[in-house]
Amino acid sequence: MSSIIQLLPDHVANQIAAGEVVQRPASVVKELLENAVDAKATDIKLIIKDAGKSLVQVIDNGLGMSVTDARLCFERHATSKIRQAEDLFSLHTKGFRGEALASIAAIAHVEMKTKQDQEELGTHIIIEGSKFVSQDVAVLPKGTSFSVKNLFFNIPARRNFLKSEVVEYRHIVDEFQRVALAHANIHFTFYHNGSEMFNLPPSNFRQRIVNIFSGKTNEKLVPVQEETEIVEIQGFVSKPEFAKKSRGEQFFFVNDRFIKSGYLHHAIMAAYEGLLKDGAQPSYFLYLQVPPNTIDINIHPTKTEIKFDDEHALYAILRSAVKHSLGQFNIAPVLDFDRDSNLDTPYHYKNLEGSTPTIQVDGNYNPFSEQISNKSFKNDSYSNRKSDSDVYRYEPAKQTANWESLYVGLKHDTETITENGGFQFESDTVTASLFDENDVEKAVNKTYQIHKKYIVNPIKSGMVIVDQQRAHQRVLYEQFLTNMTVHQASSQQLLFPLQLYFSTTEIALIAELQLALVNTGFVFEDTNEDSIVISGLPVNVTESEVSIVLEQLLSDLQDGIPESSFSQNDTIAKSMARSLAVKTGTYLTEKEQENLVNGLFACKEPNVSPFQKPTFITMRVEDLDKKFAL
Repeated sequence: MSSIIQLLPDHVANQIAAGEVVQRPASVVKELLENAVDAKATDIKLIIKDAGKSLVQVIDNGLGMSVTDARLCFERHATSKIRQAEDLFSLHTKGFRGEALASIAAIAHVEMKTKQDQEELGTHIIIEGSKFVSQDVAVLPKGTSFSVKNLFFNIPARRNFLKSEVVEYRHIVDEFQRVALAHANIHFTFYHNGSEMFNLPPSNFRQRIVNIFSGKTNEKLVPVQEETEIVEIQGFVSKPEFAKKSRGEQFFFVNDRFIKSGYLHHAIMAAYEGLLKDGAQPSYFLYLQVPPNTIDINIHPTKTEIKFDDEHALYAILRSAVKHSLGQFNIAPVLDFDRDSNLDTPYHYKNLEGSTPTIQVDGNYNPFSEQISNKSFKNDSYSNRKSDSDVYRYEPAKQTANWESLYVGLKHDTETITENGGFQFESDTVTASLFDENDVEKAVNKTYQIHKKYIVNPIKSGMVIVDQQRAHQRVLYEQFLTNMTVHQASSQQLLFPLQLYFSTTEIALIAELQLALVNTGFVFEDTNEDSIVISGLPVNVTESEVSIVLEQLLSDLQDGIPESSFSQNDTIAKSMARSLAVKTGTYLTEKEQENLVNGLFACKEPNVSPFQKPTFITMRVEDLDKKFAL
C-alpha cells in the first residue's frame, strides 16, 4: 500500500504561507516598508497603482544586499535577525518573518534591484510565482527597490475576495501611517496612481503627527511623558472637546512597533472618565519603550498584538500618566478643598504695587437742608454742572399739607360703579355635563410621553407605544432617501460659510460621497487637502450638527464605501438619520409628539427602524383586562 502522507512542493507551501502573511495589498506594503526600515534607510518611497492590485513598489536608500543575500532572501525561513531561539525574545527589529518575501514571490511578479554602498554593481532579480526568471548584474544606486506586480495572479479566488479600490487604498494608507508615525526620523513619500499623497520630511513626533493628520491637529494635542523602571511613555493625547465618533486616530507603539491592545485602550478611556460624551473616542499617539525580554510579540501572525509580563502595572502607569497630563494642562477638573480660587492673583497684576484709595468729602453738603437744588437731574449734561456736589445734593420731596383730601369721595365713586353695572366680573360658565364633548374627543386622541423615551397614543382597540428615537430615525431615513433619489432636496444657505478640518483619508472619503451629500442638501463651496467649506445645509440640519453628522458618516464607512449608488445613498441616509434623530431623554411637546406619530405612520415601512428594530408596539384592551384579572 502506498504512503498517504507526503511533503508538499515548495511553491505550494509558499502559497499556503502566503494565505497567512499576505491577506491584501496592505500586507505587502507593511512587510516591504518594515524591511526598508530595518535596512537603516533614511529615505523611503512607496509607489502603488490601482490600490496595490497592479503595483506595490518600495524604494529605499538602505544598506542593500550582496548577490548571495539577494538570492537567499526569497527562500523560506531565511532571515538576518535570528541566529538562535533565544533571539526571538530580544528582538529590536521588525521584518524578522522568514517566509514573508517567499510568500509574496509565490503569488505575484516580483522584481528586486539592490546594491550595497561599497560595491560597484548591484543585483537585478525577477521572480514569477516562486520561479526565478532571471538574475543579472546591473548599475544601480545604493539601496533596494522591490516591485510587486499583479498580486494574486495565480490565485484568482483570493483576488476576487479583495474589496473595492477605495477600501484597499484605505488599508494601505493605514499601514503607511503606522510605519511613518513610528519612525519620524525617516523621510517618507507616498504616491498613488502618479499623484503624491504624502511627503513627510524628517521631524519630531509632534510634527510628524501634524504632517499626516492636517495642520489643525496641533491644537488638539496634549503631551504625555512618564519614565519608570517598567516602561517609558511619551507621546500625545487629544483634548476631550476634539473627541470623535470613530476610533481612527488611536495609535500604540511598543518599541517602535504598532500594536493593538484593548487592555491599554481601556486604560486611556479610564483616564478620560467624566470628560467625554457617550460614544466619543479620544485620539492618542503613545510611544512605549519596554525591555524586549518583558514582551512576547509572537502571539499573533501579523505581530499587531503582543503580551506583556506585567500588564496590571503597565495599565496603572499609563492611566496615571494620561490623567496627570490632562490635569496638568487644566483639561481635567480639579477638586481641591484647601485652595480658594478667588485668592489667585492674575498674572498681569503680579508685579504691580497697590494704590492707596482717596476720599473726597463735600463740606457744604447738609442732608437736612431744605434748600432745593434746581440743578439736579434736568436735561443739562454733566459737563454743564458747576460742581460735583450738585449731582449728589439731596432734594427733599414736596410736602402735602392736606393729604386726607386725596381720598375724599372715593367710597361714593366705588358704590356708583357697582350700582350702575359699569364694572363686571368674569364668571365661569356652568355646564350641565361633567365633560364637554370636544374635550372628551381631545382626551382620546391626546399623546403622552413616558420617561422621555416612549410616546403613548390611545386607539380604539387599546393603545400604541412608540419608541421616539427609532420612529424619528425611520421618518428621517425615508425623507433623506427620497431626496437623494428624486434629487429635490432643499438647502438653507449659511450667512457665513462653515470650514471643517479632517485628515487626508477622511477628505478622500467625503470627496467620494460628495455627489450623494449634495443630493441630501449639502452645498460644498470648496474642498482642500485638509478641510472642506460648506455654504449650504439640509433644511433639518443645524450648523452645530454638521460636524456630528459627517463624523458619524465617516465612522459608519470604516468598512468601506458601497460600490452601487443605491447602497451609497442607503448608507448615507441611515447614518444621517442616526445622527439627527431625537435621542432618548429628550422632552417633546404635545405638538412634537403628534407630528412624530403622524409622520411615522405616513412612512412606507413604519413597523421597523432603518436598522430593522421595532418602532412601536400595540397593547389591546383585552391584554390590559388580563393583567387586572390576576
